[in-house]
Amino acid sequence: MLISQTHSFFLRRLMLKALLFGVLYGYLPPLLASANLEQLSLEELMNISVVGASKYEQKQQQVAAAVSVITRKDIRTYGWRTLNEALASLPGIHPTYDYQYDYLGTRGFGLPGDFNTRVLVTINGNRINDATYDQGPTGRDFPLDIDLIERIEFIPGPGSAVYGQNAMLGVVNIVTRKGSDIKGAELSASYQTVEVMPQERVTLGKQFDNGTDALISFSGLQSRGANRFFEFGDSGISGIAHRLDGEDVKQMFARASHGPFSFDFIYGNRHKGDPVAVFFTDPLTKGASIIDRRLNTQIQYNDNFLNDTLNVLGRAFLGRYSFEQPGFYSGEKTTSTGPSDWHGVELRLLSTAFADHKLMAGFEYQNNTSITQAFQNFDNPEENLRIKSSVMRLGFYVQDEWRITDTLSATAGLRYDYNQWIGNRLSPRGALIWQATPKATFKALYGRAHRSPNSYERDYGDGVSQVANPGLHSEAVDTAELVADYLPYPTLNLRATMYAWDMYNLITLATDPISGLSQYQQHSGKVRARGGELSLDKTWDWGARFRGSFGVQNIEQRSSQLLNAPYYLGKLNFSVPIPLISGLRAGFELQYYGKRKTLDGSYTDSYVLSNLNMVTDVRWIKGLEASLSFYNLFNEHYQHPAADTNWQNALTQPGRTVRFRLDYRF
Repeated sequence: MLISQTHSFFLRRLMLKALLFGVLYGYLPPLLASANLEQLSLEELMNISVVGASKYEQKQQQVAAAVSVITRKDIRTYGWRTLNEALASLPGIHPTYDYQYDYLGTRGFGLPGDFNTRVLVTINGNRINDATYDQGPTGRDFPLDIDLIERIEFIPGPGSAVYGQNAMLGVVNIVTRKGSDIKGAELSASYQTVEVMPQERVTLGKQFDNGTDALISFSGLQSRGANRFFEFGDSGISGIAHRLDGEDVKQMFARASHGPFSFDFIYGNRHKGDPVAVFFTDPLTKGASIIDRRLNTQIQYNDNFLNDTLNVLGRAFLGRYSFEQPGFYSGEKTTSTGPSDWHGVELRLLSTAFADHKLMAGFEYQNNTSITQAFQNFDNPEENLRIKSSVMRLGFYVQDEWRITDTLSATAGLRYDYNQWIGNRLSPRGALIWQATPKATFKALYGRAHRSPNSYERDYGDGVSQVANPGLHSEAVDTAELVADYLPYPTLNLRATMYAWDMYNLITLATDPISGLSQYQQHSGKVRARGGELSLDKTWDWGARFRGSFGVQNIEQRSSQLLNAPYYLGKLNFSVPIPLISGLRAGFELQYYGKRKTLDGSYTDSYVLSNLNMVTDVRWIKGLEASLSFYNLFNEHYQHPAADTNWQNALTQPGRTVRFRLDYRF
């Protein structure tokens, strides 16, 4: 075992040195010069517009944030299977997995079991966070197949001045593909080892002669699940969860547009087995699982008036989320549910009628009409309960993007939110952006964001495991940030970021002093975070690209390090055309995560994770593409902290898996 670990350590260091050598000296064999070039140039990457920061298109240099963009070609190159895996390649992101959900840690904050409530996830501008738990899905419960994503926009920091609720630590906006991108049909099939997991997708898309653009797609995934060994803490039980980690996912996506109108329909149904006995259900019991169903749809109108000086965007949306958790307590069959329904409208006006100003004003209404949380004990019906609630949200926002001089601009925004549970909240935003030279841009940013308690935190109480706390009020975070972008060459971009944020009235699970049961409570002491990130992006004319970052993040509450908050993060992504086979491209990832604090005060070990993906066109069959992926390439043994709803203190993560995939386009 020691020899194997030593070999793995030196092999990783050797690969890292080789990659860094290539970056610093630009050396590669001359035959790479004839490789097939498929990647965007760095200049093209920097010119990709972003819509998720201000709800209208902006160049990345104009955005009041250290925005990052992941393209469809990046997803293809690195073989990412989930939104969480793609986001994990970015600075300041640390993922956590508890065999039920994927969680997104952002700049040090990632409390176990918090369901990504402080990150807003949108698809084409439509909020995906549900109304029961405020969960922002990023794993396989995310209702959209990752292959239907055109680009991922990640805007770190507070976004409540534009979006209101949930956008405390970041906004993830997904821009989907269109029918014109498909131009026919796509078929995809893959098989993954260990879990014994086939996956399929059928997509049809076209832009018609009358200008109508349409796309429809169906996806499916079936996983038998791996046999994994778990210990179950105080229960004294341990053993192999034999085929309890299975998963079944079905997804549908439809999109149509004609002129100024567009329509989206998204449906996802995920049934995930429960090998870890979450919420202290009976360990190693067949039939325990978690079911997530999501339906999100919107119709949108977007057009220009007054000689293109006024842009009007209006949309109507509705959503439904259904949660079920079948399980067993002391042998008794139970089911917990948490469905919710919501609908709403938004109107946004953008004016460029005044010279050097982009003035935006908007109104948003969302009515969470039905939130129902229930617990059913089939053997003891007297324990059954049903809790119903509803809440209406209103938001008004304004923003001015003012170009003071040719090199200096300012952004100022303010949003007013009214929530029946917490009353009124104001979320300001300010930024000063200086284009010091054609190669150097500096940004000074400030923002405040808030989050209302969700229905689960506020209303759920069964008198057995948890009591309600309807007196909860909202959380708030104040953030200041400095960003410097330097483009010394058209093929090299350097970025340095320093940030500081303070969070107030943090809502976490604690103990009710009267009943002794679990209860969500407000913490009076603030959470304090200070950190910095360095990153670089380098491309070569012969088609290679290197993207790397290193971050230091210190996050404390009452001078104690917060749970699940690694102090150091390092990311490396390198893609290169391989000349031995025409059209072959390799994407390699190396990620370093520092140690993390767990519930019992101990720390998980730091670890290095590596992934390799190779993709190529099959030349003898037009339209056929093949890829081979190795996840956790060196079979690293590592753990993630568990939540206080788990038997375990930390959860060992999956080892090496291999996936083979074929895509056919016609």
